[in-house]
Amino acid sequence: MNILSVDALNEQIKNLLETTFIRNFVEGELSRVTYHNSGHIYFTLKDANASISCVMFKGNASRLKFRLEEGLKLVLEAAITVYKPRGQYQLNVLSAEPSGKGALALAFEQLKSKLQSQGYFAPEHKKELPKYVMSLGLITSETGAALQDMLRVAQVRWPLLKIALYDAVVQGESAPKSIARGIKQADKNNHDVIVIGRGGGSMEDLWGFNEELVANCIYHCKTPIVSAVGHEIDWVISDYVADLRAPTPSAAMEMILPDKNEILMNIDNLMQELNRSQSQRLLRASDQLKHLFQAYAQNSIENRLKMKIDEVKQMKSLFNQKMAYVLDSAKREISPLKQMLPRQMQIVLQTKKSELKQLESAFVLQDPSLKSKKGFAQISIDGKLISLETLKLGDVFEAMSDTLTLTNEVKSIKENT
Repeated sequence: MNILSVDALNEQIKNLLETTFIRNFVEGELSRVTYHNSGHIYFTLKDANASISCVMFKGNASRLKFRLEEGLKLVLEAAITVYKPRGQYQLNVLSAEPSGKGALALAFEQLKSKLQSQGYFAPEHKKELPKYVMSLGLITSETGAALQDMLRVAQVRWPLLKIALYDAVVQGESAPKSIARGIKQADKNNHDVIVIGRGGGSMEDLWGFNEELVANCIYHCKTPIVSAVGHEIDWVISDYVADLRAPTPSAAMEMILPDKNEILMNIDNLMQELNRSQSQRLLRASDQLKHLFQAYAQNSIENRLKMKIDEVKQMKSLFNQKMAYVLDSAKREISPLKQMLPRQMQIVLQTKKSELKQLESAFVLQDPSLKSKKGFAQISIDGKLISLETLKLGDVFEAMSDTLTLTNEVKSIKENT
């Protein structure tokens, strides 16, 4: 009987398994995925009936195009290794491919979902492109056919455009860093728009535009960015993050640059419209000027003076007519008056003569010198004749007869009842 120690048994098992199962392809679902600080990835691969522990060391993990996640179904290329002190075996995973889907396609979907959840594709983060682009930063390979296509379209559409080329590697492992570096340099130079692009190719060829590094640079760029990668059917992560996606590099130039021929036609139309508008304005101004001249002529000093003179003439004519009518009426009335006047004057004269004789007779009768009645005298105060009834106590008066004047003071008054 051959008796073995535990260590010896584990050693035989280790040698047997590791030399027998050197390269194996195993399909299963991931569980308990752990990314260690060392860069290693630990997880469990399982199916409906069994499970096995797995490790993917840092060197192999760095070549993964996608992220290992819980529930992901993979096909692993692995070798069996045994940890002899515990007698445990596990799979040393060399590479991994998604079941039924390529690694790049899975990596694309994973990054797309991640960036979308972070708001990288949100419309509110999209910057508006200027209507007239005068300065363009172009990030592409200086040896690529896409560059010549874009330059040709730009020259035909908008010769005023100034283009700054930032040569970048657009394919291979160094592409993401080269593209990101070009974006950062162009963003510092205050271009109106930045275009990143290249011609068509396989998914592997275009992968530089699917890296998170490039997506971050596009998202944080202050200058509007246009993504023009591959053909119309090709979609990359930069298309989703950029402010505008163009189906091809040539189409990018057509989308962001104005057409000089269209501009010239618009200018011609504007000139025609301007001439028509100016002609209409001049015509309206001419009509207004004519109306103003007419209004001025009607309201000028000369015209107003003429109107006043005409009014004076009219009033003078009316006055003369009125006076002629008045004089004519007076003439008609004066003839009877002329006939009546001598007779009326004779009557008035006779009346006045009679009144004068009466006054003369009254005057003679009132003359003191002609009064022959004894005891009658005139009374006056300060040379003014007064009646006897107006005398008051204390008045000094004069009494005159035709031969004598006396001065006396009223001492008492006795009324003759």
